[in-house]
Amino acid sequence: MPLYFIGLGLNSEKDISLSGLEAVKKCDVVYLENYTSVLNCPKEDLEKFYGKKIALARRNLVESDDNEIVENAKSKNVAFLVAGDPLVATTHIDLFLRAKKEGIKCHVIHNASIISAIGVTGLQVYKFGKTTSIPLENENIESPYDVLKDNLSLGLHTLFLLDLNPDEEKFMSVNDAVRYLLKVELKRNEKIFSEKTLCVGCARIGSENQAIKAGAAKELLKFNFGKPAHCLIVPGKLHFMEEEALRIWQ
Repeated sequence: MPLYFIGLGLNSEKDISLSGLEAVKKCDVVYLENYTSVLNCPKEDLEKFYGKKIALARRNLVESDDNEIVENAKSKNVAFLVAGDPLVATTHIDLFLRAKKEGIKCHVIHNASIISAIGVTGLQVYKFGKTTSIPLENENIESPYDVLKDNLSLGLHTLFLLDLNPDEEKFMSVNDAVRYLLKVELKRNEKIFSEKTLCVGCARIGSENQAIKAGAAKELLKFNFGKPAHCLIVPGKLHFMEEEALRIWQ
């Protein structure tokens, strides 16, 4: 039986594609991934719109060796719903490969993801370097700073994806991310990031109430970005059209 990996887009229950909706309606079991990102609507809105009961798939369920999703897909039509695009997160590729090894037919139905949607800032998507994540627990973690350093050395933009834990209602904010980079800079003193560094903070990209703020890091520290999900961009070398676009968000 098939296992459908279905992207839900970035905002609400209505962002699913027609192909994705048709697939959901054919499924016996529907899971919603609940740890790499969140939509701007509750699970109940999805259930009402799709006409299906939805089980939350937390990290331990998706990444477990004895995988419930794969086992169900051996005898049932199963949908695995993901906010954004279904295969952007490496954990989902792992699930895809494990299902393939079990002989399960997999279908992938793509949708918008933050990786492409950040183009709304006016920054050119092909000029982004390596994307990195800043975890909630980051006391002794400096790898995001290293990614920024490497990207800037090539003149490339850096997208920081910010950690979340929906079960505990913990969501890293743009403000938290700026404070983290300033803290590592204070420790490393490599002059990679400062209060004057140009940044672009984003919240709820793809929704009607999205928030985008461009400015010096110290300005973003004072800005209230509101509800999740947030991400932070540190631009590299700017094209004049990118400079013009960012002025819209200052």
